[in-house]
Amino acid sequence: MSAGGKSAGRDPSPAGLYVALAGLTTRGRSFLAAGLAAAVCSFVLGQADLLRVGLMLAALPLVCVAVVYRTRHQVAGSRRLDPGRVPAASEARVQLRIDNVSRLPTGVLMLQDRVPYVLGPRPRFVLDRVEPGGRREVSYRVRSDLRGRYPLGPLQLRLADPFGMCELTRAFSGYDTLTVVPRAEPLPAVRLSGEAAGYGDGRYRSLALAGEDDVIPRGYRHGDDLRRVHWRSTARHGELMVRREEQPRRARCTVLLDTRRTAHRGAGPDSPFEWAVSGAASTAVHLLERGYSVRLLTDTGSSVPGHDGAGGHASAHDSADAAGLLLDTLAVVEHSDGAGFSRAHDVLRQGNEGLLVAFVGELNEEQATLLARLRQRSGVAVAFVLDGAAWARGAAGADPGPLEERLRLLRDAGWAALPVAPGMALPELWRQADQYRAHHSGVSAPGAANGGWQ
Repeated sequence: MSAGGKSAGRDPSPAGLYVALAGLTTRGRSFLAAGLAAAVCSFVLGQADLLRVGLMLAALPLVCVAVVYRTRHQVAGSRRLDPGRVPAASEARVQLRIDNVSRLPTGVLMLQDRVPYVLGPRPRFVLDRVEPGGRREVSYRVRSDLRGRYPLGPLQLRLADPFGMCELTRAFSGYDTLTVVPRAEPLPAVRLSGEAAGYGDGRYRSLALAGEDDVIPRGYRHGDDLRRVHWRSTARHGELMVRREEQPRRARCTVLLDTRRTAHRGAGPDSPFEWAVSGAASTAVHLLERGYSVRLLTDTGSSVPGHDGAGGHASAHDSADAAGLLLDTLAVVEHSDGAGFSRAHDVLRQGNEGLLVAFVGELNEEQATLLARLRQRSGVAVAFVLDGAAWARGAAGADPGPLEERLRLLRDAGWAALPVAPGMALPELWRQADQYRAHHSGVSAPGAANGGWQ
């Protein structure tokens, strides 16, 4: 929800007056020409009455110009967008408000707001006379099937006098931005291993009292329970040392999105790339709601949140803001010109991930091999691999081709790798991933107990 531009001050320069005179309509120009012709004829014919008629005809459009020109600089406009962030294929409401801040009533007003063509037709409204100090409010709705960030405005206002002699158009300076985020589907609450949050000596903890330095026994502090004294450390350090309390651990997840241009075929809301973006959004929102700390990572190595690809994870304690940050990023993510996952591998090898969920396009053997190595940096790894050939045909084909070889390579490395064909729903694939992990429970990797799926 935000406000648009407001009225500007009067421009008394000759250029401003010239613009006002240029707003004369055909009727206004005809009256002005007739008045001047009548004045010339009065001098030629010596008719004083004809001069008075000519002056009246010429004065009427000039008076209308002056009135409209004055009103033009004493009208304020604003815009309110609700909500400012909507999922794809959902509507947002835009409310326009016009205030007459002058002491004179306005004539007929035509209101027009500029919107990108993907949001629908350009809205136009005709407003009758607005009394001094009065206001008028109108609204319209916008909708887009394509994610992105779209500007609304500037607002344009066309003013006309009651006689139709003059029309002036002004544009307000303010504009708003509508963010269309990918649609996030609700996912079933399944569990592969571990919990999103619990108690124990897991590697990923939320140390509420003393931070990361509290991993080892610390010195005694006034008020500590004497039952927590760690006698072995006390004897070694020569001072009282206490055990840290068991703290609730926080599971972490990285959502890997493959944005390579060569990995995805087609374009538009039904393309495989848009399915992958929507899947990444659904996964991030779902896991944030269940207490995970989530990070979005692309094949280019860019990480959100964070800078230079080395950022941390979005906090699960404020899931609404974290989800908004990730969705805003996914709203504008585009194809990359990368060829593989080497940069993403460099980011992931800096730490151990509890859960890794990847949405990838077509893979060759080299790319699949590098993607398989990423499994070593996670406890549980799930990959949704889009079947490019099936998407090109519009349905799952009989011959899977090299896709099965790529899936087998990932599964041998410990991934729960599932193919994705057109028409498949992510919630069902989510359940299949859980069933796959339950069926192959013997497949594990270092740190597997630290990650969870929920």
